[in-house]
Amino acid sequence: MIAVIMAGGKGTRLSALTKDEIPKPMMPVCGKPLLLRQIEALKENGIKEFVLIIGHLGDVIKNYFGDGKNFGVKISYITENQPLGSAGALFYLKGRISDDFLLVFGDTVFDIDIGRMTEFHKRNAAEITLFAHPNSHPYDSDLVECSHDGRVTAIIGKGEKKGFYRNLVNAAFFILNPSALDVIGEPRKLGFEKDVVCPLIARGRAVYCYRSTEYIKDAGTVDRIAAVAEDIENGVVTARNLKNKQKAVFLDRDGTINVHIPFISRHEDVALIDGVADAIKRLNRAGWLVFVVTNQPVIARGECTFEELETIHRVIEMKLGESGAYIDDWEFCPHHPHGGYEGEVAALKIDCPCRKPKTGMIDKLAEKYNVDLRHCWLVGDTTIDIQTAKNAGLRSILVKTGMGGSDNKYNVQPDFVCADLSAAADVILEK
Repeated sequence: MIAVIMAGGKGTRLSALTKDEIPKPMMPVCGKPLLLRQIEALKENGIKEFVLIIGHLGDVIKNYFGDGKNFGVKISYITENQPLGSAGALFYLKGRISDDFLLVFGDTVFDIDIGRMTEFHKRNAAEITLFAHPNSHPYDSDLVECSHDGRVTAIIGKGEKKGFYRNLVNAAFFILNPSALDVIGEPRKLGFEKDVVCPLIARGRAVYCYRSTEYIKDAGTVDRIAAVAEDIENGVVTARNLKNKQKAVFLDRDGTINVHIPFISRHEDVALIDGVADAIKRLNRAGWLVFVVTNQPVIARGECTFEELETIHRVIEMKLGESGAYIDDWEFCPHHPHGGYEGEVAALKIDCPCRKPKTGMIDKLAEKYNVDLRHCWLVGDTTIDIQTAKNAGLRSILVKTGMGGSDNKYNVQPDFVCADLSAAADVILEK
């Protein structure tokens, strides 16, 4: 696979550091240029051929890398004689690349298992696959809307009205099939998302979202370079690559994150428990993946639709995002084995492998994100949650919010009992 790196930006936001003498992609981070970090990260994934699209101070990049031989790769160049935005110069790739290729922007730091993303791209026969993840500021980010199978239905720009949204952010890292370039008719100033991705979505073409928890961050401002440098020095960047085993906290939903209402079925009734957003934010910052695993029998009982459940989860993610916290991923069980409810959905009245205290939801997330369950926690407000933790081999914390263990379904003891999720986060971070 070839990697195309957009390295022609002027870097106005970094002018205090570049002094207009260094192109933005050559800005040093921990003593190494951003562009070199990108090439090395991609080379570790077996990518050894690169096309660099250069413009402002492009000779600095050419003089440093040459043909790439000294770096163990092959590099060629496309030069923008005038700025063509984030997509215009891709016109010159037509006829030059015949297979899927990576598109990377030169102001990001990342460490990604490209093989996983490529397998997803090929499995879905996608023309474009975009990398997306939750972040701590979704309200001012470009958000991705997609169906349950990952097909992208819209990209909502940071200045557009969002309503109830999923915290799923476009990270500006893509795999493209050359057929996607058909929408670029001439080398003029274009925006990649606005003028390439969105038109393909509108035409019903195969644009997919690859969701991952791996590290990718924009290093395009002075403050962001400092934050990325700290993450590099602390080992955060490398640790999040899904080739490495991950650590996670699995959270129950009702009574643990949001105020307990029996069989909640309306998004208007969602309210976060005090301190929850701060607790999740602290876990986010400490490098823990945070997942939600929740039984939702209201679906099988006919009391809530899949669409309304989706809205409930959007409301929770939005409320968390406003406080800088995020959930890395969700799993819910819509089944209920018992009959006799008015309006029940017969197809969902089954004894499934995902309903807690069975471990199907946890197992699915563990496989998807390469999680080492021996070093993980489950936090919930019922004995069902604690029994689930025992069944999955997780350490457990019972919180006194919600049911506080009063369901008495199982005779099982948690490893810890805490007042709420904030106190539970204290225990996890201390241990």
